[in-house]
Formats: sequence, C-alpha cells, structure tokens
Amino acid sequence: MAQVKPYSEDGSKKEQVAEMFDNISKRYDFLNHLLSMGIDKGWRKKVVALVNKANATSVLDVATGTADLAIALAKGTKAEVKGLDISAGMLDVGREKVAKEKLGIELVLGDGENLPFEDNTFDAVTVAFGVRNFENLEKGLKDIHRVIKPGGQLVVLEFSQPEKAPFKQLYNFYFKNILPGIGKMVSKDARAYTYLPESVAAFPYGDKFIEV
Repeated sequence: MAQVKPYSEDGSKKEQVAEMFDNISKRYDFLNHLLSMGIDKGWRKKVVALVNKANATSVLDVATGTADLAIALAKGTKAEVKGLDISAGMLDVGREKVAKEKLGIELVLGDGENLPFEDNTFDAVTVAFGVRNFENLEKGLKDIHRVIKPGGQLVVLEFSQPEKAPFKQLYNFYFKNILPGIGKMVSKDARAYTYLPESVAAFPYGDKFIEV
C-alpha cells in the first residue's frame, strides 16, 4: 500500500498526522458534518447498532478524535467506553464535549499501533475514519486484535471508493475539487483536506482491506 503523508515525504507519518489533527481540531467537527452533509452521523449510528447487537460491555474507540463515536457509543449502548487518539488537540475538544454531556468516557492520548492496554481487555473495538492514518496498518490491526477479548468484535468505519457510474465520477469530482477548497478555507490548513482524498485513494478498501 502506498503511504500518503499529510505534509512531507520525509519524516514520520504518525507525527505528521498528529500535527495535522492538532492544527484542524477546533474546526474539525464543523467541517466533518459540513463536508459529509451530515451523513457521517448516520454511519456512526450503524456502528453503535452493531456494537449493541454484540452486547459489548467494554468498548475502545481507537482514533476517537473529538469523541463523536465514543459519545454515541456511551449514549447508545450499556458499555463502558474508552477513547484513544494520537492528537492532543482533538482530545481537548473531545473532553469538552464529554464533560458537557456528563458522560463517564475516559479519553487517552496514545498510539493506535501500540495500545496502552492489556491483552483481551475489550469486548469490542471501533475505529471511525482512522485506520487509513496508521503508519503501519498491519501492525495497528494486530495490536487491536491483541486487546480484544476472544470472540470479541472489531468495527471499522472508513471511506471507500464508488466503482459504478455516475456516482463514481460525482464522488471523485467532489473529493478532488470541492472538498479540498472548502477544507482549506475553513480550517486554514492547506494540506489537511488535500491529504484526505489522497489517503482514501491509496487505502485498500473492500476485499483488499480484509486481506491485510
């Protein structure tokens, strides 16, 4: 898999991803809902339904960002929820939201490829729009597997690429021409929303992801 980095071919992708999300953390939620036209909320509801179906009592949300999915899980399931992210800026926003909702979600600063938890800790692990930001995808997935209890569940919510016309053409035009411009204008980070379509294009989706 080709590795796409937010800012430079040199240096660690992990460090650049953390820097990028720190830079856009204050505007991330607004842009996320705007650029997806609110569809992302429905996607998260489907993740919550899957976790509920598995009757999970302990859930880790990896790459939790500003904790949207962690909050949805805490509200929509009976599970104890923890969130982890590599960006301190995103977690600061997430903690404000968790406090406002008066939820007992613990948000932890950490690396999704080197999780600070014991083996077989969680009934379920969720990752929403995060696995394509891993520097080493296989390593990240292996460490997630390590912390899931036997028979537990991994739910990954991630972008893929449409393959049928005309949606394929509309999707590509929006992702490559409209989304980066709006993202740059609102977030003031010229690269963050150019990195998004580039990282989606490079990421193995569908059956290719299952084969990783």
